[in-house]
Amino acid sequence: MLEFVRELPLNQVLLGDCVQMMRMLPSASVHCVFADPPYNLQLRGELRRPDDSLVDGVDEEWDRFTDFAAYDAFTRDWLAECRRLLTKDGTIWVIGAYHNIFRIGAILQDLGFWILNDVVWRKANPMPNFRGRRFTNAHETLIWAARGRDSRYRFNYQAMKALNDDVQMRSDWFLPLCTGQERLRNQHGLKLHPTQKPESLLHRVMLASTAPGDIVLDPFLGTGTTATVAKRLHRHFIGIERHPAYAEAAIGRVRRTRPAPHDGLSTAPSKRDAPRVPFGSLVERGLIAPGTKLFDRQRRVSAVVGADGTLAAGELRGSIHKVGAAVQNAPSCNGWTFWHFERDGALVPLDALRAVPAADTPS
Repeated sequence: MLEFVRELPLNQVLLGDCVQMMRMLPSASVHCVFADPPYNLQLRGELRRPDDSLVDGVDEEWDRFTDFAAYDAFTRDWLAECRRLLTKDGTIWVIGAYHNIFRIGAILQDLGFWILNDVVWRKANPMPNFRGRRFTNAHETLIWAARGRDSRYRFNYQAMKALNDDVQMRSDWFLPLCTGQERLRNQHGLKLHPTQKPESLLHRVMLASTAPGDIVLDPFLGTGTTATVAKRLHRHFIGIERHPAYAEAAIGRVRRTRPAPHDGLSTAPSKRDAPRVPFGSLVERGLIAPGTKLFDRQRRVSAVVGADGTLAAGELRGSIHKVGAAVQNAPSCNGWTFWHFERDGALVPLDALRAVPAADTPS
């Protein structure tokens, strides 16, 4: 049987239907998906002005489906293709409003995705409610999901913490709408795309869940925010867009974007990226000597390091994780962060030793 070799169209904008375009791409080929699908808008309520006209041109046929069944079928098709294209440890971000995000969440789970977080994007400058018959709709919801339950997904925790003034990043993001020079407009001065997302939102998404060189797919590229931020952050992108005017705008926007300097790309390393070495190897290398006394952070409990890398605490003996759990009467323990050794009168976590290169091993 003749097989066709499908190559990745890296850093390109593909014009056409997203499902058809994705079926042309090889499986397990992208690291991350960002999707801003049609909203399946309800045509009543806060989206209309007092004169009953729709706000921001969202009355495009593409953003409406005749019934929930049709929308669900479409959603299932494109999400299934996204899952096929994701690597085993890949993740997907889907953004939506109350019209569609709950239906998308259920379908994500039905297809085998593993939801990691829902993130609320609180808009600093939301569109007002013109009729005054509902609350001002001031947020959208992002669902972040791994390809499967067993995925070893990337989360750049330290980078997110640094981005947030060294405070743990929360799941509510306060960011403004796309305005000013960033908002693309047509020759008449009107917004080119009704739901253009701000670059700050995509910057945070990519910084949280991708690394330089990763491939990011956007099946609903619009005017190219995902592609623009990907290029700036030295990620590869594949964009799919069915609207010719949007695709043309996205291509021009990407061409005008300059990548960030390489020396500005460094981020704080994630704990998940720490070297996976056994504690015994540190004893072998002489980084910590047999007989060394270890403590928890508050010096409430202690244990002694054995020559084989086990710890002894009274009658207890085992790995740094097993003994750490036992002395706390806990089901599990990360011994690397629980146990500390003394250096110059201060307690230092064992985790610090994993970063010592082999060349620095005492002779």
